[in-house]
Amino acid sequence: MKTNRLRATMFGLLVAIISLGNVNAETFIVKGKVTDAADGSGIIGCTVQVKGTTRSTITNVDGEYTIRADKGERLVFSYIGYEKQEAEVKSERLNIRLKTSSQVLEECVVVGYGTQKMVSLCGAVGHVTPGIMASRMYADGMNAEEYKEIAENNFKTVSESPLSTFSIDVDAASYSNMRRYINKGELPPADAIRTEELINYFSYDYPQPTGNDPVKITTEVGACPWNVKHRLVRIGLKAKEIPTDKLPVSNLVFLIDVSGSMYGPQRLGLVQSSLKLLVNNLRDEDRVAIVVYSGSAGEKLPSTSGSDKQKIREAINELTAGGSTAGGAGIKLAYKIAKQNFVKGGNNRIILCTDGDFNVGVSSDEGLEKLIEQERKSGVFLTVLGYGMGNYKDSKMQVLAEKGNGNHAYIDNLQEANRVLVNEFGATMHTVAKDVKLQIEFNPSQVQAYRLIGYESRLLKDEDFNNDAKDAGEMGAGHTVTAFYEVVPAGIKSDFTGKVDDLKYQKTKPTPAATNNSKELLTVKLRYKAPDGNTSKKIEQPLIDDNKEKVSSDFRFASAVAMFGQLLRDSDFKGIADYDKVIKLAKQGLNNDKVISLAKTSLDNDEKGYRREFIRLAETAEGLAKD
Repeated sequence: MKTNRLRATMFGLLVAIISLGNVNAETFIVKGKVTDAADGSGIIGCTVQVKGTTRSTITNVDGEYTIRADKGERLVFSYIGYEKQEAEVKSERLNIRLKTSSQVLEECVVVGYGTQKMVSLCGAVGHVTPGIMASRMYADGMNAEEYKEIAENNFKTVSESPLSTFSIDVDAASYSNMRRYINKGELPPADAIRTEELINYFSYDYPQPTGNDPVKITTEVGACPWNVKHRLVRIGLKAKEIPTDKLPVSNLVFLIDVSGSMYGPQRLGLVQSSLKLLVNNLRDEDRVAIVVYSGSAGEKLPSTSGSDKQKIREAINELTAGGSTAGGAGIKLAYKIAKQNFVKGGNNRIILCTDGDFNVGVSSDEGLEKLIEQERKSGVFLTVLGYGMGNYKDSKMQVLAEKGNGNHAYIDNLQEANRVLVNEFGATMHTVAKDVKLQIEFNPSQVQAYRLIGYESRLLKDEDFNNDAKDAGEMGAGHTVTAFYEVVPAGIKSDFTGKVDDLKYQKTKPTPAATNNSKELLTVKLRYKAPDGNTSKKIEQPLIDDNKEKVSSDFRFASAVAMFGQLLRDSDFKGIADYDKVIKLAKQGLNNDKVISLAKTSLDNDEKGYRREFIRLAETAEGLAKD
């Protein structure tokens, strides 16, 4: 008995001691700035670690950091070229001034997907430019990329949700970003994969519009490759093509991020090379202005005729990187200059080149969204070109493109720049239809449930379809857009159409019966506005499923890409999908369905080699998935 009482007393004492310790351990969210003791400049990429723990962070382009630490713990500050320093946490603010070191240093810069030793420096280093610091940070493999979380679309029952409404998306940034990851030997993060952008990276052989409408609807249905019980519906849109010499006059503003995070050949260097490709294809009547921003924004080149290409190229060549990133100020100035040189009926457009790492002035997603929504009313469109690795802010790029009546591409190499800015110049730069929305009505006699594949960030309320005040996506000359629906046919037992219990306090609504015996699977409705219009026009087209299994090569290839996206996302709906199926189906999509001459090959619909490149990427991803 005495023993039990003694044990209870000891246990209580132990709990008290632990509790007292927890009370005394005051935890802070410590913020501060690390600067060079010599000149007071912020040190980018300095490692800040709680001594004796694995908790660590790095300073941003302004030298600022945030880290969790208990009162009394010590923070260790270390960066190449500077003496290591420790400091005790006493409050929520801790600023540090680092002194340069006299040790031998080796300078590194980012080259392609790795690092390359440039030169050995002996003696003290008094100051290192922010750009070089940033490049070191990313060369060391530190990743500060940001992607918005994607909640994947689920199946919806037709009885409860007969309509599916969304804004179209012509962007393909996710594909080239995915390619960058795989080419450097990594599978991309799941939230970096927007399946619709993978699908829409490729052009498909949809028929051109023949009437007054600038967009034509095409539909096709076949077996779902990853779930044999289901059907797969492909909805394709094709915008009218305009010959290059018939394109409207362009009033362009190059808005270029020259902050420290853009330092290096794969950032600002690639921006310069990309824009010079575009400049080479300007006509005399086209005009270009250049706005740059780092800690502040300024006009680098006033609006200049396309006939003076050398002057424009020289201005591009003079660009250098360094400083913080006042992206909001740059955007405001770019819109101001675009509006000053506005061409009625022309292509008035800002081309933003950045990694998206805004940190001065308006920088939050919400703040940028409000800014762009105000400015887009001017009739100036926005093209967002993403560059860089390690610090790429994909979520901000998406906000800018979606709200700016524009498009978004990620430039991972000069070939991609040529594709976007030269080969697809009309589609990228010249809008033929804006605020393009799709609404699909499913027939309950034919369809039990459905799921839209991708477009999670583009979903709209059903009532938004007829609301002309609601913003939506844009289509450029010659653009194609593809959307897939996975459909559960009526009468098919499916694990994705789970039944809920009957309601206790009200009657469960009965399943609505079809109003007729229509064999139509669904009806596609589309709304669009003219580039300078405010009132939308509607077109629609029904689809009948004849249950034939013959589908086009484009259907097979696009469905392979959709399956690939679901594998990369590790989707809950990937079914029996695997990389072998992706590769086999994609190879089937290399064959041209049309009658061709003997001089042509079966790879005729892959003139640029993009589809074959996809197969190589899928094969590489399969190997990476096994690691």
